Amino acid sequence: MAHLRKQFAEALHNIEPDDEDKANAPEAHKAVREALEADPTLKSYGIDTVLIGSYKRNVSIKRMKDVDVFSRLPDMPDEVTSQDILDHFFKVLNEEFGRDEDGHLRTKRQARSLQVSFPEYDLYVDAVPARQHMDGETSEIPQKGDENAWIQTNPETLTTLSSEMNTEHDQHYVPTVKLLRQTRRAQRGTSKPGGFFIEVATYQAFADGDVTGDDAAEYYASALRAVSTIIDDFVLRGIAVEDPTLPGENIVITATEDELKSLQVAFAEAAATAETALAEEDEGQAAVKFRSLLGKDDDGEWIFPMPPGYDEEGARRASVLVSGDRVVC
Repeated sequence: MAHLRKQFAEALHNIEPDDEDKANAPEAHKAVREALEADPTLKSYGIDTVLIGSYKRNVSIKRMKDVDVFSRLPDMPDEVTSQDILDHFFKVLNEEFGRDEDGHLRTKRQARSLQVSFPEYDLYVDAVPARQHMDGETSEIPQKGDENAWIQTNPETLTTLSSEMNTEHDQHYVPTVKLLRQTRRAQRGTSKPGGFFIEVATYQAFADGDVTGDDAAEYYASALRAVSTIIDDFVLRGIAVEDPTLPGENIVITATEDELKSLQVAFAEAAATAETALAEEDEGQAAVKFRSLLGKDDDGEWIFPMPPGYDEEGARRASVLVSGDRVVC
C-alpha cells in the first residue's frame, strides 16, 4: 500500500496559509474589533468581539481570503431589530474605513454580516453581530428575510469540538479537514457549498466513528468515503447534516440542486480515487492519483509532490551505474 507519509506532510505544508496571511489576519481583526468596540452605542450593548471561523479553528487553507469576527451584544435591547443592528454596524465601519484608492466603499453589506476589505492585505473581515438567545447559552445572528429575522448559532463551541476531536484522533482530525477542504476547492472551485459544509460533514463522519486510520493517507481516504456517503444521503435521501453545536438542529445550505449533485459526483469519484491510490503498490502511480485530487495552488504548483525517483507521470526515472555509484539520469 502507498502511504506516502513524507508527501502527505509536504502537501499539508503546501496548503497551510502563508506566514504573511497569518500575520495580517490578526491585524485586520484587531482594526475591526477596535472600531466596533469604540462606538458608544455598541459599548452600551456590552459588545465583545472575538475571532471565529476556519482561521480560529486552524482549518483554513491557502490562500486565506477572509477572517470572521463575532460581536456578542448581551445587553442589546429587544426592540433593536436585525436590520437595525446591521445598519448600525455599517455606519460605524463605513465611517472608520471609508473608501479604497479606487473610490469603492471598503464596507459591504451582506445578508448577516458586514464585510470590510483590507486591500493592503488582500483579505476581508466579516463582522457578524449577535444577540443572546433565550437559552442564555447560545447566540442569534441576523438571517436573510424580513426586517427582524434571526437564526440561532454557536460558533465558539465548534472551535472547542474541533480541538477535542483532534486530540481524540491523535492530531489527525484537523489535517484531514484541511485535505478535504482542499479537495473540494480543487474539484469544485468557487461553487457552493463551500468549505464549511465539508468541514461539518467531516466532523459528523468522525463523530459517527466512520473515519479511521493510522496515518494521513488512511485518514484521508477513509474520510473521503465517509463524507461522500453523507453527501449521498443528503442529496438522494434528504438526510440533513447535523449542526454539532446545536443538538437537534441542522446546518443551512444555500447551494443549488445542480451544485449539490455536482459535489456528490465529485466526492464519490474522489473517494474511489483515494482508495485506489492507497491500495497501489507503485508509489508513483499512487502519487499521481493523490495529486489529481488535491490539485494545484494559485501559482500553478502541484499540492501533492512526487516521491523521489519518479517523473511527473508517475513513471520511474531511468538510472545507470557509473563507477559503482548510482546516477539518476
